[in-house]
Amino acid sequence: MADEVQGKAPESGASAPQGGGSGPSERPSGPGGPRQGGGRPSGGPGGRGKFFRRKKVCKFCTEKIDAIPYRDVRLLQGFVAERGKIVPRRLTGVCTTHQRRLTRAIKQARNIALLPFATRH
Repeated sequence: MADEVQGKAPESGASAPQGGGSGPSERPSGPGGPRQGGGRPSGGPGGRGKFFRRKKVCKFCTEKIDAIPYRDVRLLQGFVAERGKIVPRRLTGVCTTHQRRLTRAIKQARNIALLPFATRH
């Protein structure tokens, strides 16, 4: 019996490293073990996912606003965070050209003190 245990130990150790091995094909499994189905339980084109991400459409393109007025503080405040940072276009859904015009309008409004540069702490 002792011979059988000693005989099996080199074979199992030589095949693949156990646990914390850093081989290129072996990845440590998480707390739930190896995943089935490619990692996406029900999301995807045909499945019913938990979240539905809607395609963001540029507000200025849909309303056909060409020039963004720097005096319209109420409009510009929607694109400025609480701390005074300009919100990036991946969050607002504004197209590239309107994001540039929006940034320029926000900076002009800040320079003439219509918008604050930062909030009071």
